[in-house]
Amino acid sequence: MSALKPWSGALSSPGRGSGSWRCWWWWWWVVVVGVAVGSGDPWLSAEACPSTCSCSSTRISCVDPEQGINAFPVLQSEAEMENITDIYIANQSSFSSINDKDLHYYKNLRNLTVTNSRLTYVSKLAFQNNIKLQYLNLKDNNLSSLSWRIFRHLNISYLILSGNPLHCSCENMWIKLWLGEEADTQELHCIEDGGGRKLLSTLVLPNCEVPMATLSPSKVTLMEGDKLDLSCTTSGVPSPELIWNMALVTNYEIQTSGQISVLRLSNLSSLDHNCKISCTAENIVGEKESSLLLDILFPPKITKLSDAIPDHHWCIPFSVSGNPQPRLEWFLDGKSVTEGQYIMTMIHDVTEREYHGCLQLDSPTHLNNGRYTLLAINKFGRDQKEVEAHFMRKPWDGTEKDPYYYVAEDPTTEGPPVEPPEDRVAVYVVVGIAAVAFTGFLLMLVILKFGGNSKFGIKGCALFQNIPVEVVSR
Repeated sequence: MSALKPWSGALSSPGRGSGSWRCWWWWWWVVVVGVAVGSGDPWLSAEACPSTCSCSSTRISCVDPEQGINAFPVLQSEAEMENITDIYIANQSSFSSINDKDLHYYKNLRNLTVTNSRLTYVSKLAFQNNIKLQYLNLKDNNLSSLSWRIFRHLNISYLILSGNPLHCSCENMWIKLWLGEEADTQELHCIEDGGGRKLLSTLVLPNCEVPMATLSPSKVTLMEGDKLDLSCTTSGVPSPELIWNMALVTNYEIQTSGQISVLRLSNLSSLDHNCKISCTAENIVGEKESSLLLDILFPPKITKLSDAIPDHHWCIPFSVSGNPQPRLEWFLDGKSVTEGQYIMTMIHDVTEREYHGCLQLDSPTHLNNGRYTLLAINKFGRDQKEVEAHFMRKPWDGTEKDPYYYVAEDPTTEGPPVEPPEDRVAVYVVVGIAAVAFTGFLLMLVILKFGGNSKFGIKGCALFQNIPVEVVSR
């Protein structure tokens, strides 16, 4: 038996051979597509992946030392790079740095390995767009230092740095503090000025300590319109930088002298209630933050009261601000609404300074129509707003000419008699028709009974059957 070979005459001949050729190509296409779709990690085309690497839809691997790379691979489209969750780079003697924008488009990157290469520099902004990064392996490279600021916005679970010539410097002290016992597990060493090596976990340096920040007062409760002075005191070696972080509507100014800084706020705004104010001290060893939440007292304010909307239940939406939390009361046409199983106030969301909810009504009727008033009260004041709500038309409200009920004539009342409604006339008509039909039925039975002896010679058959009348008469 001779084997069929691609491009052979047997496959390319017309007639039956041509059909086999098309069938062969069809099955080949089904297998290729099936593998691509059925696999959870299909490989990208050669055009999409750099020639020196191998790529799948979620992973890039560059391990060939001969056809090396000197930067992170760039795929054809941003969408392809956003799908990548794992990058593995090894044995690349020309790969020396991770710069600000190298990983900008790898937004879903979770695992990054750069090992056994010549990596010497990692920018402080290298991972600014990779907030999902959890695993970072930089083992066996040429890193002498690494800043903690690289990782300040990340939630790194695993950081592997063994095999790098780290200096025994204050800049690397954060690695010892951050890794803790893990530093011994990785057998991390650092190189002293004289060239000696020592375990990083035993590193002790003078004038190298984590900064501290203290905010005073630590808690404040003031009225809207008051003023406030906050003082932040920092310490640490090297001398830390002091940074205020807040987003306020209230006017403020900052005065700093040495390691003490004062934040002065005037005419406190209720819009800043529950806003966070933080004072941060940072140096090359790390950072420390001290913060508080503004507690501003102010009277209630109804910021929204909208028309009733139908949902699972009817709802009159509202938004109310106030500190302390206002007490809410409802009125319908000036009368207090008694809340219970079918009418109740529901708070669905609470923000920094507002309460969002609705007056919930379960199957309201026309009796619930009217003007609703919301009254918000706390010990510093009150506010109210009104809204018109219409749930159902009144049963007697319409264009009908006749009432839904019939009033009988009162013999003691003067005036013309009240005519019966049309419905009563219709009853008379129906009864009359039924009487006529019943009379006709009886007449038909009599005719059938005595039709056999009729002088007119009427001899019929029973209704709908070919049965002689004589049989019926029996």
